[in-house]
Amino acid sequence: MPQKKRSLLNQFLIWKYKHISQENFLYILSTIVGLLAGIGAVTLKNLTHYIFKSLKTGFIKDIHIGFYFVFPIIGLSLTLLVVTYIIRKKIGHGIPATLYAISKRESIMHRYQMWASVITAPLTVGFGGSVGLEGPTVATGSALGSNFARVFHLDQRSRTLLVGCAAAGAMASIFKAPIAAIVFAVEIFSLELTLASMIPLLLASISAVLTSYFFLGDEVLLHFEVSKSFELNDVIFYITLGLGCSLVSIYFTKVYFWFHDFFKKIENPWYKLLVGGSLIGVIVYFIPPLFGEGFETINAVLRGDASQILKNNIFNTEADTIWMIVGLLVGLILFKVIAMALTFGAGGIGGVFAPTLFIGSITGYVVAIIVNHTKIISHSVSQSNFAMVGMAGLMAGVLHAPLTAIFLIAEITGGYDLFIPLMIVSSISFLITKKFIPHNIYTSELAKKGQLMTHDKDKNVLMMMDIDKVIEQDFMMTKPKMTLGELVHEVIIKSKRNNFPVINDFDELIGVLHMDTIRPIMFNSELYENTIVSNLMVSPAEVIEYEKDAMEVIMEKFKITSAWNLPVIKNGKYYGFISKSRLLNAYRRKLIMASDFS
Repeated sequence: MPQKKRSLLNQFLIWKYKHISQENFLYILSTIVGLLAGIGAVTLKNLTHYIFKSLKTGFIKDIHIGFYFVFPIIGLSLTLLVVTYIIRKKIGHGIPATLYAISKRESIMHRYQMWASVITAPLTVGFGGSVGLEGPTVATGSALGSNFARVFHLDQRSRTLLVGCAAAGAMASIFKAPIAAIVFAVEIFSLELTLASMIPLLLASISAVLTSYFFLGDEVLLHFEVSKSFELNDVIFYITLGLGCSLVSIYFTKVYFWFHDFFKKIENPWYKLLVGGSLIGVIVYFIPPLFGEGFETINAVLRGDASQILKNNIFNTEADTIWMIVGLLVGLILFKVIAMALTFGAGGIGGVFAPTLFIGSITGYVVAIIVNHTKIISHSVSQSNFAMVGMAGLMAGVLHAPLTAIFLIAEITGGYDLFIPLMIVSSISFLITKKFIPHNIYTSELAKKGQLMTHDKDKNVLMMMDIDKVIEQDFMMTKPKMTLGELVHEVIIKSKRNNFPVINDFDELIGVLHMDTIRPIMFNSELYENTIVSNLMVSPAEVIEYEKDAMEVIMEKFKITSAWNLPVIKNGKYYGFISKSRLLNAYRRKLIMASDFS
């Protein structure tokens, strides 16, 4: 019988093993992944802008303002239809979904995640949803990196690295800031920054940036030039800005989670859309700058001119006093958070990165206006500089990513003239916000479930372990009314275990029977009829809740009780046992797998 012809992929893999080292192969793949992430970012951005521009052309142009109310509902309805009838799976928020895949799915992301956000996010944002595209772009790139790694049968470490490379590539492509993109990948995804991981991250960022330049030229999202150098006299005002950014960050996060919990109670997705979409429509109708991502507003603020933004309201209110200007800008801050939270609650697909930049720029601008108007100092502070530094302050507070904030803004400005103010504002905002909000928006839900990746390798290894792979179910069950004779002849003779779960008629665990308890009496036939299991069983030292206990909690229970086996309860019923030996063996295997590249 002739040998089957090998597939091209298998032929390539065989050739690769012979001619290319694993290290060099990862360098090649990271470059390709960066390229793919860059293309994904450009595609997603262009689709959104095409929809956004289409709503301002043709016959729609004359009725555009009047239709602000319905545009978000149309976009959200199209998004829900695509999710329900085309994707047919839950998309989830971009970066949290990626973090979950790293921590609990061995960095394996579903194939549909490579294209799901490319369709749904432009529909949400292009029609006026008040969210950003950065999160979906990172998720799209990460899914491409994960599935690209699976094609070549890479191990978990390599998959995770390529997911990080793709995330860095996506951010580098969006902002044309490759160094900040690497910091973002390390800070948000808790990657180990070693020489072996830094080179692939660098290659991915470079290829993504070049892709962005190829398709978009020199076009950048944020237009800014440092107009005034940092002065020592301004330190106190940058400290004030840091405090202000922390307060706004806390407000941002609290409001976001309040609406998240509110919409969680509404089970019907169409009801969510009706409630959230209608409220978004009302908000953007009366406050048009909140329509979509808001980068036009951000760039206007960075130019130091908010007059056109403030005039753009349905009442045509003139901001003729300084306090009216401040009041209207504060209103933008307050309602941008609400509009963003409503968009997510209504089922929209997007990210929080752009709203964070939007609110941060206005926060810095407001602080600068107040400082200049009150004339506390002889010279005036730069409103543009404060707006830019305010963006870093909100990123540090809301995203808990101070290093990303510092390097992103420093890289966008083209120098380090604002590096000290960036450090001051970012560190203050981060430290104060973290005191009140332990986890950022991306990681809060994962942290509650014990599924959050951190830079603590031991915790990460425990979290990546799969509880189903350490549960043993070959323990023979007993009943409380079973006699010692029945126990010996029907259970002990057939069992290879030293522990026996005692369950009632509802499969609920009521006790555990140990072989050490039975052994002294098991050959005394006089006790066979009169001794029953309920008299011999004991309560377990601890029980493991399948639905609730993370691996870190399980390990702690073994440590506290010094037990060798602990029973597992699932949905209130007995499910199996976990042994300390099997748990430690699984931990060692994961630790080896998660170790750094040499």
